[in-house]
Amino acid sequence: MTSAVCSTKGLVTLVTGAASGLGQGTATRLVNQGAKVAILDLPNSKGAEVAKSLGENCIFTPADVTSEEQVQGAFEAVKQKFGRVDGVVNCAGIAYAFKLYNFKKGKMADLDKIKRTLDVNVSGTFNVIRYGVQLMGENKKDDMQQRGVIISTASVAAFDGQVGQIFTAPTRPLRVPSPR
Repeated sequence: MTSAVCSTKGLVTLVTGAASGLGQGTATRLVNQGAKVAILDLPNSKGAEVAKSLGENCIFTPADVTSEEQVQGAFEAVKQKFGRVDGVVNCAGIAYAFKLYNFKKGKMADLDKIKRTLDVNVSGTFNVIRYGVQLMGENKKDDMQQRGVIISTASVAAFDGQVGQIFTAPTRPLRVPSPR
């Protein structure tokens, strides 16, 4: 019987939001365990600096997760450098902490910020997944009949909404179910 837990040594993984926070921690751990990692983060992020600090088994692929062209280009760069993609870890996400209507300030939440939060946290996640699946589809099945793995992270807001998180909290559960 094959164990569901495997080594990450030699695997090629693209990690979104990896210029800071959870994404950076994930990328660092993967590289330290012998994986090859592509950091996908905004062009103006510290992604290049983080990738350089992690050494030759890490590259920076600047992209906005909501851009089809940029995400496609990032996956093409990964394939060119490492030859394949075995996994995608979605850590990119933004928060917009504002009440629907703030009675003390007499102010309504900004619709453009609401739309951007939904676009990054939901559409951006699925944009990355679809390009990842396309490239992983080229991999041969392993002994568990799998071609790769996709992990999408979510904050605790996915399960326990917080005051002022009305726009961020609903986007998190959409990232939790495992794509098949």
